[in-house]
Amino acid sequence: MTRTTGDDPTSDAFRGRRRAREAALQMLYQWEVGRMSPEEAIAAHGEIEQAARLETPESERFAADLVLGTTAHLAEIDPIIAGSAEHWRPERMAVIDRLILRMAVFQLRHVPDVPPAVVIDEAIELARRFGGEESGRFVNGVLDAVNRQQEAAGRPQ
Repeated sequence: MTRTTGDDPTSDAFRGRRRAREAALQMLYQWEVGRMSPEEAIAAHGEIEQAARLETPESERFAADLVLGTTAHLAEIDPIIAGSAEHWRPERMAVIDRLILRMAVFQLRHVPDVPPAVVIDEAIELARRFGGEESGRFVNGVLDAVNRQQEAAGRPQ
């Protein structure tokens, strides 16, 4: 398997993207719960997290791209999640779980330089760290189903 920038856990790029995903999740939370625009959430995060800013411009750009892409593709993403989460509509899910799933589905569909296994593993880690007791298992199950559907539809992996 050929490694890409986003899938070598020992690389600075991987660690930068992990921190960027955490920051993007915080920004998406501000967007959803704080009712900010995506741009306002990105700017507010930069102001609030001055001391813990993302280390590189690439990480900052990746976090912003995740937020903007996730919010821009909600009309596509939410039905995918609903179709893969048995008996769960996105609006009934815990906020953190829903945001992690949305961000991961965006990456699976629109960020081709990161392999699906990395996207899923990173989403599970976010769920374990920021979600409830069962969040990791729930996110894993939904994203596995999404990934299987993508493979069956012939989407590039």
